[in-house]
Amino acid sequence: MLEARRMRIGTLRLNVAVAGEGPTVLLLHGFPDSLQLWRMVAPRLVSAGYRVIAVDQRGFGDSDAPDGRVHYGVELLLEDAAALLLATGTHEPAHVLGHDWGAVITWCFAMARPELLRSAVAISVGHPREYALAGFEQKRKGLYTIGWQFPGLAERWMRSGDWKRMRRWLRQHPSPEECLRDLARPGRLTAGFNWYRANLLPTLTRTWPECRVPMLGIWSSEDHCLAEDQMARSSRRVAAPWKYQRIEHAGHWLPLERPDEVASLAIDWFREHPRRNRAS
Repeated sequence: MLEARRMRIGTLRLNVAVAGEGPTVLLLHGFPDSLQLWRMVAPRLVSAGYRVIAVDQRGFGDSDAPDGRVHYGVELLLEDAAALLLATGTHEPAHVLGHDWGAVITWCFAMARPELLRSAVAISVGHPREYALAGFEQKRKGLYTIGWQFPGLAERWMRSGDWKRMRRWLRQHPSPEECLRDLARPGRLTAGFNWYRANLLPTLTRTWPECRVPMLGIWSSEDHCLAEDQMARSSRRVAAPWKYQRIEHAGHWLPLERPDEVASLAIDWFREHPRRNRAS
């Protein structure tokens, strides 16, 4: 388990784990996880000579979960990431590694604040516009994101029958009961859904600048949430070094299912891009 402590980041108290020495790697999880998503990846990064910062993003884990979708817009999430780097004494551009919604924030961070990053790795989720433009398979796999837009109704639907539908959605997760315990806490399911409610349309329809941060995209062949085209076609949005890596016979939660491969791919990518001028 990663040892974490609560830190004041902006207006919130966020649960943060910092380990190792060397170039900084910021780790961003998605729904419905916590910084413990990285519990098998982070030690490998530390052993390779990196300083790791993992955070329970707002609404998750032991971090604050403010009421209302207004508190979960992408601009606030990007502010959290930038403020976290500053609060942890990161004075040079960092690498960032994100999964699921953490991958979305990774993409947005790379496009909105490229001066803060050396390189980036997005797992499962491609560029927001490529997700929006993806074909029928992605539309079919992503239908749940529409259902989760309805406050109250979606929460009751997912909790009913001892979380029957959420258990079905978590079928590829190695630790589903851990997720359900977290979601069962007061306000936490709604906080998680508010990421979708605040950001789905604004993030997918926004005109983003070209990504000028070196980007590695990783997708797994059995992912029940994401189709391949939305990741593979993200190359069209990157005006910097780009690489796409497909991992066979693995589900959505790659950092837990294939930590060795995720860490190895990330380390190789970071080593290819050790320096980046803040002004670029």
